[in-house]
Amino acid sequence: MLKGYPRLSETFIAQELLGLEARGLNLDIHSLRQPYDPATHPIHDEIAAPVNYLPEYLWRAPLRVMRAWWRARRRPGYSAAWQRFCGDFRRDRTPNRIRRFGQACVLADELNAGTGMIYAHFLHTPASVARYAAVICGLPFAISAHAKDIWTTPDWEKREKIQDAEWLTTCTAYGADHLRALCGADSGKVQLHYHGLDFERFARRTQADTATLESQTRPLRIASVGRMVAKKGYDDLLDALAMLPKDLDWHLDHIGGGELESAMAARADQRGLSNRITWHGRKPQSDVKALLAEADLFVLASKIAADGDRDGLPNVLMEAQAVGVACISTAVSAIPELIEDGKTGLMVPPGDVAALAAAMARLAAEPDTRALLAAAGSARVRSAFDLNAGISAIATALTADSDAHRKAAA
Repeated sequence: MLKGYPRLSETFIAQELLGLEARGLNLDIHSLRQPYDPATHPIHDEIAAPVNYLPEYLWRAPLRVMRAWWRARRRPGYSAAWQRFCGDFRRDRTPNRIRRFGQACVLADELNAGTGMIYAHFLHTPASVARYAAVICGLPFAISAHAKDIWTTPDWEKREKIQDAEWLTTCTAYGADHLRALCGADSGKVQLHYHGLDFERFARRTQADTATLESQTRPLRIASVGRMVAKKGYDDLLDALAMLPKDLDWHLDHIGGGELESAMAARADQRGLSNRITWHGRKPQSDVKALLAEADLFVLASKIAADGDRDGLPNVLMEAQAVGVACISTAVSAIPELIEDGKTGLMVPPGDVAALAAAMARLAAEPDTRALLAAAGSARVRSAFDLNAGISAIATALTADSDAHRKAAA
């Protein structure tokens, strides 16, 4: 159960789906939204699971929704699901809440008859739909929680979803500690599995590659990859770039799209930076890898947004380190679980523009330090963040719960 599929910003989900299939799981994908990105990653073409798109808005598919509701209400679990919905709606009287129950009825009606379990990526809306549908169908369900979904979902809702779920996995110790403290007796259900990377897809730059880049007469190549949303801190990055020494020749390449694209382009223009920045927009992972192969620095200025949204552990930082690029980021959320300041990268306080500028200026002037941090970062990510451990654990749990349900139903 996904919010949208496929998405360029969710390579961690795609690599997990492919890994689950490789371990023998037979998957069906149900998405709350149609795709909207202009391209997909090559990995999406490798995933065999069929995709079913639920009605994003109930009024657009009234016959489909009514038919599903009519059938769902005849199921033994419908009354319990309706009670959960009513309890949720009393505390969240929004059209979205109604929409989630309608989508759950459609999901319950259209699930493959052989389904043994529902697994939802994201603790907010996908988990709501999965929870209602699972109760209607008498199926177990589990949740994978990430970042925004943890920090913008009300505490009462997180507690009750974890209580009903078989288990929840999250991708950072920072998120796991928060959820365990929140759900008390159910804290044992919260598991930690880092997303990690498939290192076969990210070749590490050789010393000869780095030496070739350093020998070229060119601007310092700064790379950043991330959605144009408040928590990514691109306003801070632009302000920090404007503070770099005037005699420093640099160029920023950014990959990503989002709601703040126009605002950030205007901010860059106001600070006289436009001719030093290339906004590439949304691009597939192959373009990201090509950018990282040429980069001298990777910078991500993450921070906590006004609504509480924040990063978990951004995959792009792991990707940059895997390739062998020195990274600068901020001590927010789970990023310190990956980057140790001064050893595997540089860390600055979130929102501290002057410190961010100073870190970039330092690594611009110290190529040897860049090389040491890049090598240490690559060694660290490759030793501690391989994706296979987490995917294998999730596959084992999904298989066990699904098999247990089938045996009980037989």
